[in-house]
Amino acid sequence: MSATVTRSKRSRAGKHFTPWAMLAPGIVLFVVFMAAPIIYTLVLSFQKEKVSGLGLGSGARSTVFVGFENYVSTFVDPEFLASVLRVLLYGLILIPTMLGLALIFALLLDARRTGAKTFGRVSIFLPYAVPAVISSLLWGFLYLPAVSPFYWIFDQFGWDVPSLLSPGLVVFAIANIGLWGGVGFNMIVMYTSLKAVPTDIYEAARIDGASEAQIAWRIKVPIIAPALVMTALFSMIATLQVFAEPTTLKPLTNSISSTWSPLMFVYRDAFTRGDINGAAATSIVIAVATFALSFLFLRVVQRRAFGQED
Repeated sequence: MSATVTRSKRSRAGKHFTPWAMLAPGIVLFVVFMAAPIIYTLVLSFQKEKVSGLGLGSGARSTVFVGFENYVSTFVDPEFLASVLRVLLYGLILIPTMLGLALIFALLLDARRTGAKTFGRVSIFLPYAVPAVISSLLWGFLYLPAVSPFYWIFDQFGWDVPSLLSPGLVVFAIANIGLWGGVGFNMIVMYTSLKAVPTDIYEAARIDGASEAQIAWRIKVPIIAPALVMTALFSMIATLQVFAEPTTLKPLTNSISSTWSPLMFVYRDAFTRGDINGAAATSIVIAVATFALSFLFLRVVQRRAFGQED
């Protein structure tokens, strides 16, 4: 009897231990590569290096607690505020255009009469597989009037087309790179959601006399609304973190400053000025703003969804 009880206890202990043993590698990786760096960055953001005396000798520099001084410096810095406004404009240009094109392509590929669907999916998705730095270099040379084949064609026709790398148009040039690479990913997400919808719904709508356009707008789009919300959320997060495209284009034009986007502002402070503490504070601000905007967006979507159901 005692042996049976012992085996039962061991079996219960094993059942409780097994899930944690399977989760342990993921927990360790999360703590080491996510939680610990975040906590360390948070600690750095409340500190600052101060120099005493003439700055000579090993004891001249010391790290002191400064509270929210680094955060205040970030919020009052005009270059940071300007970078935020530029990214907001970039997002207003990119996100609606990218999601609109992705939805149109997904609906066209899902249409009954569309041919060469495999080729269409691959050709639209392929730009997403190109790394952002490579695509930025490719587009950067296409933007340069001296080497671009497009500007050579314009010159042959006598058209005076301004450079997309000029100060007034560079935001459109950067948005175009994001558009070229992002449409394919969002299209695949939407198209996959469309393929999961039972075809019986479409057949019933066609029997009732609905056209393909009516089916797309009144049936397909509402059904894949969760996919649209997800792609919009991911696009917002990616927009706030834009870095590779303007950084790669920066050597090609004077229109892009070293603080064009908030992440470029962080990079400049950390690796050019050596102000690790200020960069840490700005990083925390960007992370909190990203979380707040994402949460607010989801709350607005949920309220509108529940309001329509009521």
